[in-house]
Amino acid sequence: MASFKIEGGHKLNGTITPQGAKNEVLQILCAVLLTPEKVTVNNVPDIIDVNKLIFILGELGVKIEKLGSNSYSFQADELKLEYLESENFKKDGSSLRGSIMIVGPLLARFGKGYIPRPGGDKIGRRRLDTHFEGFIRLGAKFRYNKEEHFYGVEADELFGTDMLLDEASVTGTANILMASVLATGTTTIYNAACEPYIQQLCKMLNSMGANITGVGSNLLVINGVDSLGGCEHRVLPDMIEIGSWIGVAVMTKSELTIKDVSWENLGQIPNVFRKLGIQFEKRGDDIYIPEQDSYEIQNYIDGSVLTVADAPWPGFTPDLLSIVLVIATQAKGTVLIHQKMFESRLFFVDKLIDMGAKVILCDPHRATVIGHNFQSALKATTMTSPDIRAGISLLIAALSAKGTSTIHNIEQIDRGYENIEARLKSIGAKIERVA
Repeated sequence: MASFKIEGGHKLNGTITPQGAKNEVLQILCAVLLTPEKVTVNNVPDIIDVNKLIFILGELGVKIEKLGSNSYSFQADELKLEYLESENFKKDGSSLRGSIMIVGPLLARFGKGYIPRPGGDKIGRRRLDTHFEGFIRLGAKFRYNKEEHFYGVEADELFGTDMLLDEASVTGTANILMASVLATGTTTIYNAACEPYIQQLCKMLNSMGANITGVGSNLLVINGVDSLGGCEHRVLPDMIEIGSWIGVAVMTKSELTIKDVSWENLGQIPNVFRKLGIQFEKRGDDIYIPEQDSYEIQNYIDGSVLTVADAPWPGFTPDLLSIVLVIATQAKGTVLIHQKMFESRLFFVDKLIDMGAKVILCDPHRATVIGHNFQSALKATTMTSPDIRAGISLLIAALSAKGTSTIHNIEQIDRGYENIEARLKSIGAKIERVA
């Protein structure tokens, strides 16, 4: 396993352009299975999770052409459906949680979809019930092989129906949406996720000939069509990476410009960072972060301690809570971080405590952070990345810390961040990848 060696305590300076959004592109790539015509996708990030899904699509028989550094064309006109029941697929699919989203398109177009129990982050229970309950409501039969941990859904025909999702799952909404676009009749999905990435998927499907209304709300109405055609689609910039670069800037007291951030799709992210006392400016579609020696957490109007909690869109994304927690360690003031969705995502705070951070882990979902106001620098240490977001948070902490830190298991970071060490070096960071 590879590791990063980071010499912390250096100020950075420069301009960064965010990569394409990981959480969007995994949905978009699965949607290419809905048509035999060519689909072109631009701004595809070169990261492990996306490349794994592209590999799976290739093994399934999708014709893939790399058009440029971040652009691909896909054509699913001659699929090898037997791959879905092969040992290779059981191994390939189980290593990537996003592979679950191939089931909806395959069920819609071919009447069957299979998937091994997906892997991914070790951040707590991430159930799949929402996906399969939606497929069953559309008329599919469900089966599960307990010995091989293998799921399957099959249907001669899917029929539109009304459904209320038990949770506003982003991947669940995407999967059911893709299954319903070719169903007979009208489907309504209430309590649908409405993140910008779901909106992007809806726009792409509509450009392919689907009939989806209610885009941007939690009530989607899908009038089924007979077939879909090709299209060209551009992936949004990754809002999680944008938040990560803000964290890099403030923790290293650096001046940084983040280009082309798609401000209208950032939701609560700017508001939450402002509540932490972070200064930044909107310059066109860029974020400019000035060098700042201190930032003070705002209390509520009545003087009580600020709570930053995750919530379904348009609430604050859970993927940035780890970043907020690390930023708070050097703020002036106190904040309660409430991670509602995943019960293991805050367990990385023991690494920050080893570095000298004042963090009280109240329970698996809540941590109180008492900021140092840069009066006491974090200390360099050796640590291991447990998941993508904790990994980048520990990297940000290491960039701020005095001395040289080592982070092991950086494949977790590579799953979500494109060429991270080269991009950090381009703005002055002292970071090396070692075997």
